[in-house]
Amino acid sequence: MILLALDTALDACTACLLDGDRVLAAGSEPMPRGHQERLAVLVDELMAEAGVAFSALDRIGVTVGPGSFTGLRVGMAFAKGLGFALGKPVAGIGTLEALAASHSSQDLKAAVIDARREQVYVQAFRGGAAASQPEALGVADAAELLIKLDPSGPSLLIGSGGSLLAEAFPKAVLDGRSGADPVALARLVAAAVEPSGPPEPLYLRAPDAKLPV
Repeated sequence: MILLALDTALDACTACLLDGDRVLAAGSEPMPRGHQERLAVLVDELMAEAGVAFSALDRIGVTVGPGSFTGLRVGMAFAKGLGFALGKPVAGIGTLEALAASHSSQDLKAAVIDARREQVYVQAFRGGAAASQPEALGVADAAELLIKLDPSGPSLLIGSGGSLLAEAFPKAVLDGRSGADPVALARLVAAAVEPSGPPEPLYLRAPDAKLPV
């Protein structure tokens, strides 16, 4: 199965082409803005590098959140449009799951994204499986959640919000990466069950921007 995995939910523009276990091409460029201008170009570059035609794709995958509202819309619109044009299924992958899969630790680890307003998006994982649901929590509440799962806390805090929990878990390794590892994301897409319909965004809170009254 040849698949294309995409991530624009955080501060990076990421894409990966995978054929079974073989990585055909992958790229990830840090950027807090500009995903819309860069994503299509990056995908074209990777497809050309791999020598793969779009018609050869069997599946497309994209991160569905939580993350930047604008970034999520960019990635999901591109993935859905491409899937519709090619008649191929589009699988949705949680951003926190993709972050956690980017590190091989099998102990309790937490994917944590800085959600601003003194909140984080957080989800715990152990042994490759989810140990909690994705949530938007205050920093103190997020620390309490992780302590309930393991009194000694997580061994790893991965994502932009990890530093916000570092004081509560001084022994945890910090991995403040700006986005998911492209290959780890692609492997999650490959392992996902066959989607029955287009993916839906995972919004854990309302957007910061408000419409004018």
